[in-house]
Amino acid sequence: MNKVERGLRRDVVERCRELNSSGINQGTSGNISVRYGTRMLISPSAIPYDTMEPEMIASVSLENESGAWEGPLKPSTEWPFHHRILRERPDANAVVHAHPAYCTTLAIAHREIPACHYMVASFGGNNVRCADYVRFGTDELSRLAVAALKDRTACLLANHGMITIGDTLAKAMWRAVELETIAKQYYLSLQIGGPTLLSDAEIDETLAAFAGYGVQDDAGRAETGGARAPRRVRKRAA
Repeated sequence: MNKVERGLRRDVVERCRELNSSGINQGTSGNISVRYGTRMLISPSAIPYDTMEPEMIASVSLENESGAWEGPLKPSTEWPFHHRILRERPDANAVVHAHPAYCTTLAIAHREIPACHYMVASFGGNNVRCADYVRFGTDELSRLAVAALKDRTACLLANHGMITIGDTLAKAMWRAVELETIAKQYYLSLQIGGPTLLSDAEIDETLAAFAGYGVQDDAGRAETGGARAPRRVRKRAA
């Protein structure tokens, strides 16, 4: 195992623990994967995060659909949608799946998240879709998840939870926190008569503004795609 792979494995373990410490997830129901060359590194099945070690992370081939894996422990039971997303979305290098309370509440009601806040645009469009229900761990669920993620970086899974993706694991984790925040705001707005939704034109305007706004990387691209930076750095602008 080289230094790069060990670093990715360590990052997966740390981010799994962060899922629970941040309240985004409970127990071992969440799972995280990252791309490593032609392979996927993914958290193992049913292992408490506080006892997880980098050597326990499963390595799965991305070169075919078989899901052939290596490691001392089998990969998460949700490996099929992680696998399909990384195979079919070359822009994604990391996938985060969890069962946060507000996202999952909306998913239980089969509700998408509409354009209730301009930060919905940070997921790529004017909504966050909710994929239809299929049992966890199935190939059909992986197909539905990829479809719900078309032109998006997040989706809900009916009666299940949520998925976010990113070109880095840090970006996917930031989106997981952002998604749960917006899900909570949308849910609460439904208790007082429902939100006033932004128009497609207003979301398009936001998307255009995001192109040059936020923390920039070395190539001058916006890292966060919006006014709300990663939660460890800044709070949302007024």
